[in-house]
Amino acid sequence: YQVLTGLDPSKLVRPNSLFHSNAVLQRGVEVPVWGAAAEGTKITVQFAGQTLSTTASGGKWMVRLKPMPASAQPRPMKISGGTTVTLENILVGDVWLASGQSNMERQLGPRPKQKELVGWREAAAAADFPLIREYKLPLKFSSTAEEDGRGQWEVCTPASAPDFSAVGFYFARELQPKIGVPVGIIHSSWGGTVVEAWTSPEALKAEGVEVADAKNQNSPAGLYQAMIAPLLRFPIKGVIWYQGESNRTNAREYRDRFPAMIADWRKQWNQPGLPFVFVQVAPYKDMPPEVREAQFLTLAKSKNTAMAVITDVGDAGDIHPANKEPVGIRLALAARAIGYGEKIEYSGPLYQSMKIAGDRVGISFSHVGKGLEAKGGELKGFTIAGAEGKFIPATAEIKGSSVIVSSKDVPEPKAVRYGWENVPDVNLFNQDGLPASPFRTDVD
Repeated sequence: YQVLTGLDPSKLVRPNSLFHSNAVLQRGVEVPVWGAAAEGTKITVQFAGQTLSTTASGGKWMVRLKPMPASAQPRPMKISGGTTVTLENILVGDVWLASGQSNMERQLGPRPKQKELVGWREAAAAADFPLIREYKLPLKFSSTAEEDGRGQWEVCTPASAPDFSAVGFYFARELQPKIGVPVGIIHSSWGGTVVEAWTSPEALKAEGVEVADAKNQNSPAGLYQAMIAPLLRFPIKGVIWYQGESNRTNAREYRDRFPAMIADWRKQWNQPGLPFVFVQVAPYKDMPPEVREAQFLTLAKSKNTAMAVITDVGDAGDIHPANKEPVGIRLALAARAIGYGEKIEYSGPLYQSMKIAGDRVGISFSHVGKGLEAKGGELKGFTIAGAEGKFIPATAEIKGSSVIVSSKDVPEPKAVRYGWENVPDVNLFNQDGLPASPFRTDVD
């Protein structure tokens, strides 16, 4: 920001790294701007016709910009206090937090020991998107709340795009032209991490989870303290989330801990209705269906959420499926619905209820969109069981907005499952092109 040579460090004004050249600020709400300076330093912030002043206290300062409309016009922000910091190319639009574990962390470009992503070279070559920016936090865990995430904003260009979160990139690329305002992505994710690491100590204690000093990135609250807490004063439009793989060994607890984290973040941001859009984990040989079920059940527990189902773009042999474009596109579709109120179909069919009639079971769905369809042939992936609980492959056919399931070997059916495998072989979609979530009617 400034040339330090010959200056007295005590006279420097230091904005938080969220306020960096190329930043995107959230439209339509009050935006705090904060940082550090010597005790008693008078700080003045100038941006978009607003001039605000304060005095540093305890080595810290903050001013609050009044709500601003979206603006794609690059403007400077000047922060004065003994020295003057000039931040260039600041936009106002919508800011989305992209968080989770490795499938969110994975950059668009190559990564050692992982497959190259489908179509990444072409996507990067065409990535001249000055209205899309990413702020990426470095990997860090902590036992106490950090003040600064120490990231920096980058404009999306063919040179920078390979380092963007691939899912975040495809999400922003799809969303930005639809909403017509700049889009900022705050990228805070770490591969191989559990939901408990991303949750605040207070929320974890309420869930009965013990919180101690952080030893590693999976310590309860360790990533929250280092990679979420620094962001909490920065207004955001919503969250996109791709995680769950590392909670596959405690999927039962994940039913409660994932919704608890969502509620926790909404409380911490003081945004009770914060849109939260997440990815249901992909098919993989070691990924039990109970994890996908926990995510499906979260939709009912946490309002203003949506789930992107990706049963059709998984990889049985690789926990990191290489086709990330549909993931970002489906997240953007859901964001347009729950974040912007667009009247569009944004989800694949979701199990709603069952009705037994003799030897047949009728399964009803929400989000049938333009209608149900079996993609690529006869409907598959359904199993059925009687009172003894032994599930066998079933015949399934679409009837209007329902699916009728039966088997000649189960004259008195009691339960139906769909896609209830580590690697489900399924093909139920709606005619809007979105796949149905796996489910079971016998949830315990």
